[in-house]
Amino acid sequence: MNDKLNITGIVEYKVTRADGTVETKTVTNQIQNLGLAAIASLIASDNPQTSTAFDYIAVGTGTGQGVADTTLASEITTAGGERRGGENVTASSQTTTITNDTIQFQTTFTFTGTFAVTEAGILNAASAGVLLAYQDFSVINVSDGDSLQVTWKISLS
Repeated sequence: MNDKLNITGIVEYKVTRADGTVETKTVTNQIQNLGLAAIASLIASDNPQTSTAFDYIAVGTGTGQGVADTTLASEITTAGGERRGGENVTASSQTTTITNDTIQFQTTFTFTGTFAVTEAGILNAASAGVLLAYQDFSVINVSDGDSLQVTWKISLS
């Protein structure tokens, strides 16, 4: 018997402009090496390498992070683009192939400044932490009054 576990991610970005117009973009993401290690450590509660669960989403203006990178290239830390977590990120079980095989994270950033957003990631801490998933993408320009809803699905199959 040869079972395989595949972990995949899909991210949807929904920008609502101050004038009410809406734009969406959907991309696949990469799962980071330390993210895989953290998932493995979360399986057993008495594992000395136990990690913290993932509950934070960050966006940034950089690109080019590989699977060994542990941070966004240039995380936004001001003007409504700060990392969101805890009660500001909703996590829920979803069904893709079998019941509850997908975890969905969702949050909304409301900007008070102007940014050219080009990357996003899921992390397990309010600052630093382990980067589970990362994606860079073509620019999403946001300005004061715009909001960016990020919906991230991580599926295990």
